[in-house]
Amino acid sequence: MATSSRTQFYNAAIFLDLDNFKPLNDDHGHHAGDLLLIEVAHRLTLCVREMDTVARFGGDEFVLILNDLSKDIKSATQKAGVVAEKIRTLLGETYFLELEQEGETALTIEHHCTSSIGVMLFRNEYSTQDEILKCADIAMYQAKTAGRNKVHFYTR
Repeated sequence: MATSSRTQFYNAAIFLDLDNFKPLNDDHGHHAGDLLLIEVAHRLTLCVREMDTVARFGGDEFVLILNDLSKDIKSATQKAGVVAEKIRTLLGETYFLELEQEGETALTIEHHCTSSIGVMLFRNEYSTQDEILKCADIAMYQAKTAGRNKVHFYTR
């Protein structure tokens, strides 16, 4: 936020939630869920630049911060949209999770999972991190309400 205030570049907060996470935990246990979260984190890092931030927010929610997108709101929106769509597509690809079983050969689980993604563009006009995350979270829930496996931008 301080950098954005100084440079006047727009940044984006991306809040995402996995759409089909609970059935994996229910059917195969928390270890399978943990393996999925690790793979999701790996895929997310493939979608962003080294200067951006990827963090697990809790449960099956992740937050990404895209830095220094553009000084122009249209360009920043387009760039954030490209990244969000790349994330949505990559997270929607099939997961193959290998569960180790005591004394037996490993079991490979094929899992299909999509994500609902909320995007909040911000510059220095938002005063707190909580406000930015709240807006990105609202957009994510709008994506869920619209049918899941969608990207939704927060608008005031």
